Amino acid sequence: MGWRRVSQIIATVVSNPYIPGLFRGTIYTGALKYFCNPGFNCYSCPLAVFACPIGALQQFVANATYHMSFYVLGFLVVVGGLGGRLVCGWLCPFGFFQELIHKIPSPKIVLPRWSSAAKYFVLVGLVFVLPFATGQPWFCKLCPAGTLEAGIPLLAMNESLRSLAGWFFGLKLAILGFFLVLMVISYRPFCKTACPLGAIYSLFNRISLFSLRVDRKACTHCGKCKSVCPVDIDASEQPDSPECIRCLDCRKCEYDAIEYGVR
Repeated sequence: MGWRRVSQIIATVVSNPYIPGLFRGTIYTGALKYFCNPGFNCYSCPLAVFACPIGALQQFVANATYHMSFYVLGFLVVVGGLGGRLVCGWLCPFGFFQELIHKIPSPKIVLPRWSSAAKYFVLVGLVFVLPFATGQPWFCKLCPAGTLEAGIPLLAMNESLRSLAGWFFGLKLAILGFFLVLMVISYRPFCKTACPLGAIYSLFNRISLFSLRVDRKACTHCGKCKSVCPVDIDASEQPDSPECIRCLDCRKCEYDAIEYGVR
């Protein structure tokens, strides 16, 4: 087991240690919920002790309360400015879940490059525009991570909530099912096409303190870095691509041409 996998496991456990919530069908509402999780993990998950930064940002966009949203924006700028999408590759619980699902044996596909633009439309439309216009947290309402981590376990433990579940919860289950199928056949499809948190962090990849570099003298353009890259990036040409989750698999280069460090 590599260091990245260990880091993902620790981050997932630290993000979700509230075992009583799982048996009671309740969510943790203590002081830690004032702090954001740097990775993608639902606020309403019975196990979660931190807030989801996208959920927190969206709630305050929808309710026009600017004080907390400035804190959340500042948090995202600091995390993104330090590591870009390093969080995606090493600390994101939902990214870790997708990687585990992808291990299920099946034919595998690579999603087309244009599909990666969809997450920016999700960020603008579902996190900012629609919540501001309607006062409703539309991304949270439709988020497959929320359905998996919060909706299903809370309904399973609360009969009163089950009686309220209608067609809209069926829609949420359909969205979750769609992404689960994609997760099996494609690597981290939610991260690539629909994650607004990844969209925000991707904006910092080219300017973050942590960076990847290519030793042009050592690089032979053999293509090995692209062949091992889980998100199909040629690190020799785009070491700080916005799509790079900084898993550092490209450092398996036999010529030691890929380096990382402080910009």
